[in-house]
Amino acid sequence: MELNGRRVSRETQERLEHFVDLFQKWSKAINLSAPSTLKDAWDRHVADSAQIFQLQPLAANWVDLGSGGGFPGVVTAIFLAELNGGWVHLVESNNKKAAFLRTALRETGARGSVHPVRIEDAVANLPACDFVSARALADLDKLLEFVQPFAIRNEKIRAYFHKGRDYRSEVAKAHSRWTFDLVEHRSAVEVDSVVLEISHLRHLV
Repeated sequence: MELNGRRVSRETQERLEHFVDLFQKWSKAINLSAPSTLKDAWDRHVADSAQIFQLQPLAANWVDLGSGGGFPGVVTAIFLAELNGGWVHLVESNNKKAAFLRTALRETGARGSVHPVRIEDAVANLPACDFVSARALADLDKLLEFVQPFAIRNEKIRAYFHKGRDYRSEVAKAHSRWTFDLVEHRSAVEVDSVVLEISHLRHLV
């Protein structure tokens, strides 16, 4: 099969399909996603999330903030399973969602672990990482607040955030408090959406 025009192995496809099944089953009991998105979980969530790993297809260490229903964190961890390297630290303070994430990682054989702590407290509990991801979590200014402690530990860290059509206003607001390098990757899934790649993050004094 293909995701976003790129070939996906049969093993990874099976892992992703099992993850979607788990996501849909658990969504009936706990609020993992809006009900209107359950029917198109594959296109709307999996393909969208896969773009993150496809931008950095390396056996690297990730922190996924506010992992919720596992997008993109579990999807990245599933792709890493094929590489047999790298790791995703999924940060999710909601205990029910954290339980779902643990189940998804275990049953798909994905390379990741769940940290049921607040994002603000996560850096103290995690090793240094190469990349940070988040999806549908907060505006860019707030996301950069979350990333800063990780950036202090690793100046080369890069962050990847899914954003919709109003992302330019978020970027403008963030520039009032931060300096950073920005690459806009056009979404392969949703028109007018992007994946923002942030690096060299610094807080303006």
